[in-house]
Amino acid sequence: MFNLFPLKGGFDNVQGFFCDGVNVGMKKSATDGDVAFVRSDVACEVSAIFTKNRFAAAPIKHFLGYPKGFKTNFLLLNSKNANAMTGHEGVADIEKLFEKLHLRLANIQNPIMSSTGVIGYRLDCEKIATAFDKFDFNAKNSDATARAIMTTDRFKKEICFKVELEDGSFFHIAAICKGAGMINPQMATMLCFILSDAAIPKEDMDILLHQSVTKSFNTISVDGDTSTNDTVMLLSSKCSGVYDKEAFSEALDLICKHLSLEILKDGEGSNKVVAFEVKGCEDEKQAQKAAKALSNSLLVKTAIFGADPNWGRIASTIGACEITCNEESLVIHYDTVLVYSKEHPSLDAQTEQKAALVMQKDSFKITCDLGVGDASYTAYGCDLSYEYVKINADYRT
Repeated sequence: MFNLFPLKGGFDNVQGFFCDGVNVGMKKSATDGDVAFVRSDVACEVSAIFTKNRFAAAPIKHFLGYPKGFKTNFLLLNSKNANAMTGHEGVADIEKLFEKLHLRLANIQNPIMSSTGVIGYRLDCEKIATAFDKFDFNAKNSDATARAIMTTDRFKKEICFKVELEDGSFFHIAAICKGAGMINPQMATMLCFILSDAAIPKEDMDILLHQSVTKSFNTISVDGDTSTNDTVMLLSSKCSGVYDKEAFSEALDLICKHLSLEILKDGEGSNKVVAFEVKGCEDEKQAQKAAKALSNSLLVKTAIFGADPNWGRIASTIGACEITCNEESLVIHYDTVLVYSKEHPSLDAQTEQKAALVMQKDSFKITCDLGVGDASYTAYGCDLSYEYVKINADYRT
């Protein structure tokens, strides 16, 4: 038995970690941080999942250059510049920054950098290095850290649980993430950093993180694009000396699910979050293919934005997936409103009105039963609005 208690704040609750965020002039407003750090008292084992984009950014290449099973006690994070498509020089710039950092903190071990922002530009190392004089390396400022990694995000994303076991012992697990655009279910889909003081073995870190990402971040899509920098990272100081696999797994699942849905709510210009449940498939692979196609479809997204119960776009997208399906067994619901079946192929005025009311809600579910098997999968997406085009048309400015 165990209990999960949500706590105010994030990283500031976790034993053994310090963090802060500052502005070095990459974001126009001096009150908006653009460089942050996370530091631990002890070297931590780290589990990470990265983008499937073949043009992975320099910070990922730098991380993968460390030996397997390495430990770290420092993360350096920046927004506004992705340090992607910058070649060997991009990795060398990271090393240059860490050389400067070593002059301030001689005991850092295998530091990690993670970046987000515009692709194709080298880091301004001199500007970023000024953060080392501004940081309070003993601060516990989770709020500033979470805000410093934001790009087009409309709000910060931060969560923490105290996990209390039956004997009264407890540990903490907290996370921050950023993400609003270039979100597609391809492994990680954004930047997310998860810290814990649980005494979790490295093997469990790897297994449980992969399981949680598969069930959460891997199921969402804002626009069908996969970034060069997508990262989910888990570290534990083990300072609590307490661990329970089942409790940790449940807390991690809740954190990842919460943050993935927060990303959808914050999708660039989005107004609605939609669950696409595809069931009655021959196998889960086919159900997943269809559900993700629905969450990525521009025609489906624009219909959701306009609250247009045009089930034809749903059916067409499923039919184009090259999976086993039959129009005679297909059934489509918007929440509980039946919009298509063989017996009811056309929307009457009353049904269309009911379906439109469902689509006007902030969140709802579209369920498609293919009627050819027992497998199912649920993907999550959002609408596509005029604001999305506006944001991305002038992203660099």
